[in-house]
Amino acid sequence: MMKEKIRIASGQGFWGDMLDAPVRQVEGGQIDYLMLDYLAEVTMSIMQKQRARDSSAGYARDFIPLMKQILPACVERNIRVTANAGGVNVEGCAEAVRGVARELGLGGKFRIGIVTGDDIMARIDDFLARGIELRNMDTDEPLSTVREHIQSANVYLGAWPMVEALNGGAQIVITGRATDTGLTLAPIIHEFGWNETDWDKLSAGTIAGHIIECGAQSSGGNCQYDWRNIPDLANVGFPIAEAYADGSFFITKHEGTGGRVSVPGIKEQLLYEMGDPHEYITPDCVADFTTIQLEDAGTDRVRVFGIGGHPATEFLKVSISYSAGFKAVGTLVYSWPDAYEKAQAADKILRARLERLGLRFDQILTEFVGANATHGLLAGEPSPDLAEVQLRVGVRGDDRQAVERFTKEIAPLILTGPPGVTGFAGGRPKVEEIVAYWPALIPKTEITPRVDVSEA
Repeated sequence: MMKEKIRIASGQGFWGDMLDAPVRQVEGGQIDYLMLDYLAEVTMSIMQKQRARDSSAGYARDFIPLMKQILPACVERNIRVTANAGGVNVEGCAEAVRGVARELGLGGKFRIGIVTGDDIMARIDDFLARGIELRNMDTDEPLSTVREHIQSANVYLGAWPMVEALNGGAQIVITGRATDTGLTLAPIIHEFGWNETDWDKLSAGTIAGHIIECGAQSSGGNCQYDWRNIPDLANVGFPIAEAYADGSFFITKHEGTGGRVSVPGIKEQLLYEMGDPHEYITPDCVADFTTIQLEDAGTDRVRVFGIGGHPATEFLKVSISYSAGFKAVGTLVYSWPDAYEKAQAADKILRARLERLGLRFDQILTEFVGANATHGLLAGEPSPDLAEVQLRVGVRGDDRQAVERFTKEIAPLILTGPPGVTGFAGGRPKVEEIVAYWPALIPKTEITPRVDVSEA
């Protein structure tokens, strides 16, 4: 029998979000699903490096102690979990969850579904040889120009592989690189039996996922509207999508939690990562954000309805990361009087010294934090009475030794530059490898997701 509604709780907006948020979602009231979003573009390259050092690594480690906390309640109350915590080692992540289940005496009492097939690192050369150039969506350059520097390559899979896992009885579904929205859309499709051409409904479920994918960003966090009066952000409640079979849904949160669910706050989240509002493209559909209707439905409750959409495209997006040289960033704080003028003078002195040393970089970037770093030219001319200005200088380039030498030229400014220096933050800057992002498209016919469901 089909449910009238389901409640999907967001418990994680990114890898590093509030550790207790998913626990509070499970313990704070009735939910049917817990959605956990761990992955960002750079996260995949970090996980690839981890797995290169340790074959058992490569997934979101935080997911395992979390499951140890919430798994008993999830099993008892039949709360199902969708998570892209698998990173580049979905099988390893699932095995770690099985270990937790055995430790808790829950082995064999639920089923785990895994979705793989998104990692195409091993297939890059084959694609290029067959003329699939994986051109950069921003620059139109072929991937061959950075082939030797690639660190990770993952296709964004949509909701349907997760739906297959849920249909197979999985209580915990673990994926690699799946769309953020698919983690929410999959449970809705599964529960209401939507088909692959229900474009309006699929778009509605996609938008539900988009609203809650960033955690508390849609329930009061990082909200510009009336931010001073948002209550108790220390106890902020993460959002819940209450979805119905007709494609309408409500955004709400558990009673007794902080934050606020409001129409203006939801509008802010809808604009997050927004391109053409008529064409929000995912593997599952093309959602039309201009059709969204929002309605205040009471305290911390917003109704979302009237959503339309279009057929999905023939392509999947590929997220590729590659090494792009090295960088270092150093800071000094200059105090009143003439803080901004001092910082500007120090920047000129530093650049002259780098020039004298013959150091060449692809870019030298200076910011004057407290004067114009956030708004640039829009900030206007800074006041001469600024109490303090942080000079922040960064360099990047392919020559690691040049970047290393730059890091040794910041501290000397303390005694050999303008007066009033304080806050030599963190000591000598560190040289870091730059991981750059390469977005591309690939025909869906080239990718075959794999779904496996088995007992824990």
